[in-house]
Amino acid sequence: MSRILLIAVAALLVTGCTARESQPTTTSGGPAASAAQQQSSGPGCPRAKTGYPQVDVKGATVGFSQSEKEANPFRIAETQSIKDEAAKRGAELLVTNAQSDLNKQISDIKSLLDRGAKLLIVAPLNSDGLQPAFDAAKAKQVPVVTIDRKVSSQACTDYLTFIGSDFVEQGRRAAKQMLTATGGSGKVAILLGSSGNNVTVDRTKGFKDGIAGTGLTVVAEQTGEFDRSKGQSVMEQLIQSNPDITAVYAENDEMGLGAVTALKAAGKAPGKDVKIVSVDGTRNAVQLVADGSYTAVIESNPRFGPLAFDTLEKFAKGDEIAPTIVISDDEYNSTNAAQKLSNAY
Repeated sequence: MSRILLIAVAALLVTGCTARESQPTTTSGGPAASAAQQQSSGPGCPRAKTGYPQVDVKGATVGFSQSEKEANPFRIAETQSIKDEAAKRGAELLVTNAQSDLNKQISDIKSLLDRGAKLLIVAPLNSDGLQPAFDAAKAKQVPVVTIDRKVSSQACTDYLTFIGSDFVEQGRRAAKQMLTATGGSGKVAILLGSSGNNVTVDRTKGFKDGIAGTGLTVVAEQTGEFDRSKGQSVMEQLIQSNPDITAVYAENDEMGLGAVTALKAAGKAPGKDVKIVSVDGTRNAVQLVADGSYTAVIESNPRFGPLAFDTLEKFAKGDEIAPTIVISDDEYNSTNAAQKLSNAY
């Protein structure tokens, strides 16, 4: 009996080691980043639980619904990543763009289904409002992978999983960079992202949590809608109402770049008179960090293609899919921006 027991225990130990070794590992964001740390907020979702048919990625028609026009580097890199990975995996890709219109995104997704998409990747415009599209996909037993922005619908029931960054952590990391750059004191203006999505809420929370109890004080916050020209306009207004601002936290690089233009026009030296920290990792912003006229950039990795298609392949095989898959993000400051510029997008 003791010999049998020892054999059984040994088998369990081997199985446990194998399971741990097969877990994805965290990698820095970069052109070829494809691994991620999985965090589960609930039970995993195997294909057997959904009752969906097996659809192999190779040869399948995959639909991608982009939420916003590709007028900024993040969206350009995001869409290109999906296109590149579809070609690599041998899938036929259909692409739509909602042009920042929620109703259009709903009709776009339904159109992709009507055109024969058997797998869907969706970059949601807002956290709410896409339920009719998810219902249409569910009716046709088409799994939906969401990327970049979380939705309020139910994972595994309304959509398969969410792949994206830890936005609260991005805000905390931005706060840490700002504290280092300012010495822990000053007056901060926040250029908020667009309303109606978790990215803005989470990045704001993380930053405010990160500076709580320090000498940094938020004296103004206003939305720039993740847009460069709006970021510039808002910054111009904030300079007028708060001329003693010493720091700016922009919730994406585009607004940060708009702030740089506004500050220069007001006779202030960005990166010196006013510290600027933003989130994204675009080449333009990282170049300014390297040049000394920008303080730091926290990356928000847009290269979702490898992870999205990995997830769809695992789902087809029957593997359990976590409801949230967190992609890792890099960061850039004066010590590394020049060396890491090639990783920016």
